[in-house]
Order: sequence, then structure tokens, then C-alpha cells
Amino acid sequence: MRPKLETRNLSRTVDGVGILEDVSMAVMPSEVFVVVGPSGSGKSSLLRLLNRLDEPTEGTVHLDGTDYRELSPRELRTRVGLVPQDPALIPGTVRENAARGPVLRGEPVDDERIDRLLDRLGLGGYGGRDVEELSGGERQRVAIVRTLVNEPEVLLLDEPTSSLDAAAESRFESLVGTLIRELGLTVVLVTHDEDQARRMGDRALRLRDGRVERVGPVEEVLA
Repeated sequence: MRPKLETRNLSRTVDGVGILEDVSMAVMPSEVFVVVGPSGSGKSSLLRLLNRLDEPTEGTVHLDGTDYRELSPRELRTRVGLVPQDPALIPGTVRENAARGPVLRGEPVDDERIDRLLDRLGLGGYGGRDVEELSGGERQRVAIVRTLVNEPEVLLLDEPTSSLDAAAESRFESLVGTLIRELGLTVVLVTHDEDQARRMGDRALRLRDGRVERVGPVEEVLA
């Protein structure tokens, strides 16, 4: 089976400092691939390279076997959607945030799809609510809806539960995990929580100082 997303010798250097060096990995279709490692190891930098929010110094990324430099940034970021650690919601309602992508692209807004996604993520009836009224977990789920409205093939999640308490984290994992399986999404999840990696991941990669330390089944990598 061909990887859905693959990096080949991916490296990034900024002002002479190596952020990532020679990272090669293959993420299979419908897999939850977890990236772990200590703070500063390059986890979030790797995610930003996967949809070209940052440019690699060397190496490249392939999506369905195609070098992503052959795709327009707009197509790439629609097919590979990133949910950052800080949801960065715009002032306004939940629905306005969920519809942000189509509105910016000048495309019709699929209100039924938004409602279905909100409902599946435990936010049914929240469309008219001001985002300033939401809890941290609710804001994070709105950010995921905003990304899923674009119908991505790959979902990049950067520390999605780092600011949540245990109860909110458990609810998030349950709702998002179910939706990932239902939609058949390929997911790259960055997390500092190795227990979460075990609960959600199929395979894992451990980074240290910007280099791959180990990659394989979650339990082997985290052992």
C-alpha cells in the first residue's frame, strides 16, 4: 500500500540553526500517526512543514506519491489541514468560524455539513453562540470543525489537548477519535502526552534534537 503522506530526508535550518534534520517517515491511509518527543525537539516544526506553512531547506513531502511542490498551496492546505495548538478563532459565532475556509475562498458554505460536524463533535446547537463564551475544549473542537469543513484527506493536530483538564481531554479524545474513524481520515498527531499517544495512535515517531530517534508501533517507540 502506498503511503498517504511521506517525508523524504526532510530538513529545515533557520539562521544557521538546525530545526529538523533528515526526517523520513511514511504515514499510511487512515492511520493515526503520533509524533512525540521532548519540548524543542521539532514536533510542531514538522507539522508546519507537512503543509508548507514553512519551507524545507532540504528534502520534500509526498502526498499520494506526488511531490507537494507540484501542488498549489491552496490545494495542499485544503487536502492537508492543520489544527494548531492555539485555535486562533476569529471574533464572532461558532458558525462564522466553521465557515471561514469557504468564505475566504469565495465558495458556497455547506451549512448542513457544518451542522453535522458540530453535532458529531458534541457542539450541536452551538452555531449561533459567540466563541468568547466557549470553554477551551469547545474552542478546540470548533477549530477542528473549521478544518474538516474543507474536507481534508489528512488532518494535522498539534497538541490538541495541552490546555484541557482530564475530563475535557477524555471527551475530546472520544469524540475526535470516533469522527476520525468514521471519516477514514489520515492523522498526524503531535502530543507531549505518551498516554494519549497510546490511546489514539497506531504508529509513532520519536524526535530528539530535530532528528528521528525511533519510529514504529506505538508501544515499541514508547517502551
